Amino acid sequence: MRPSEPIVLGLWPIAGVTTLGVTPTDANATIAKAIEKGVTTFDTAYSYGYEGDSDKLLRPFLQRDRDRFQVIGKVGQRWTASHERVVDGSPEQLTADAEESLQRLGIERFDLLMLHAVDPNVDVARSAAALVALKQRGLCQEIGVCNVTASERREFVASAPCRAIQTPLNMLQREALEQLVPDCLADQTDVYVYWTLMKGLLAGKITRDHQFAEGDSRPKYAVFQGDTRRRTHDFLDAIQPIADQLGLTIAQLSISWTLSQPGITAALVGAHRPEQIEETCGAMRLSSATVAQIDSRIAQHGF
Repeated sequence: MRPSEPIVLGLWPIAGVTTLGVTPTDANATIAKAIEKGVTTFDTAYSYGYEGDSDKLLRPFLQRDRDRFQVIGKVGQRWTASHERVVDGSPEQLTADAEESLQRLGIERFDLLMLHAVDPNVDVARSAAALVALKQRGLCQEIGVCNVTASERREFVASAPCRAIQTPLNMLQREALEQLVPDCLADQTDVYVYWTLMKGLLAGKITRDHQFAEGDSRPKYAVFQGDTRRRTHDFLDAIQPIADQLGLTIAQLSISWTLSQPGITAALVGAHRPEQIEETCGAMRLSSATVAQIDSRIAQHGF
């Protein structure tokens, strides 16, 4: 599978685990707005929500017009009764997760089913074989793996046909461009990137003196702290003229930069309000000259 548009709606925010104040009304309006703006691919997971919330929210939209949409699912990560996140890549658990997630979604198969994370206690070859078995049963069209290093991806590929990966990528976190993405490009493996806005900081709407609400998880990330945060705001100020020249917002420019890197298939963009996805759907692939301009600002600010 390959999305017809470069923006995929990531459903993690509307699951309400780490995003504060999510309502079913806003979640439904966000999905509807994404469809209105041309989004045809959705990224969900067994663990998106303590009770499979993202799957359940997406279900009615799929039932109306299943053939129009593509669904990326992920298995191998779940929540305990006390809301502790657990990685479990055992074949038995991957199979159970996939079957339950499909039931929640009300569909017969995923277009792409991915191992959510490599389980350090399970040989990646066993996890890969379980996904192959699910494909053979017709529960998914293609398989892939998320959150891997270059070496872990090679281990997975040695055991199964890997159609795609998911990895973090944004203007401040570019490690994936060193080896992982070039390897995928050489193998013709699709690359879906997330954290393109780095939890909203690269959207340009969080001010220097913004105070996060109690319970917001973002302040624990280093990029939201001290000198790194100061330099990030300085950097955003430096690229504002580039965005203005192109008629883009900072959020659109940030996503556009990721889409313009060689080997990137699409950006997984989260939202929990319709106006958010309406804005980010305006991202585009940039010219090499514009990418070079942004890259020079990145270097100037020490990232």
